[in-house]
Amino acid sequence: MLFQIPKLLRGAGSAFLDLLYPPHCTLCLCKTTAGEHLCATCRKKAPVIRAPFCDTCSQPFPGQIESAFLCPNCRERHFEFTCAVACYQSRDGVREVVHRFKYNGKIYLRHVLVDWLAETLKDPRLQTPACDRIVPVPLHPTRERERGFNQAHILAEGLARRSGIPLAHCLKRIRYTTTQTIFDREERMENLRGAFQLRQSAQVRNLHLLLIDDVLTTGSTVDECARVLRDAGAASVRVATVARA
Repeated sequence: MLFQIPKLLRGAGSAFLDLLYPPHCTLCLCKTTAGEHLCATCRKKAPVIRAPFCDTCSQPFPGQIESAFLCPNCRERHFEFTCAVACYQSRDGVREVVHRFKYNGKIYLRHVLVDWLAETLKDPRLQTPACDRIVPVPLHPTRERERGFNQAHILAEGLARRSGIPLAHCLKRIRYTTTQTIFDREERMENLRGAFQLRQSAQVRNLHLLLIDDVLTTGSTVDECARVLRDAGAASVRVATVARA
């Protein structure tokens, strides 16, 4: 009985907080059950990426294409990663949840984002070969102090717990860079050149790695990370993100 007391106290405390602050949907503010930060209606409204989409970067295409294809961006570039998989488009409610988590410090929204991120593991592109390690895209220490956390690390940690795939901190960011949001594709690539490095103790040779970030835009950040990992001997690098911009 004594061992059950802490559990009972936690349950009582949670119930008391629910009375003071009833759980609600972060988007529409309707009431939800405890631990649910997004209601069923808002989850259904999340813009899903459906076929046809680019086989490399998951960019959706509005036309009628039945075979695998590459978007113009991927046809013109050589990426160090094999593919980048996302199940949702970064707009509407998905974009809002990501922004509140990343820029407004709403850490509890990680549960919603990890749910969306975990859906990528059903994609055949990530199933064969099996992923050996999950690797978060690192932040520069200065940027991490400014933000208070690394969003990719939190998402990768949640996905590792959910999937059972080990988490590996293989990379570090050695150069502080201006935010990527103000640059076009070519400027993003130049801005990131030499920004990442393999950690001294990291062992990635012959491993199939899954690189994690919140949103894929041009792919420049994950491509630079993948280049470092591939140069260190990784067998392959694939990418999973919550959303595709």
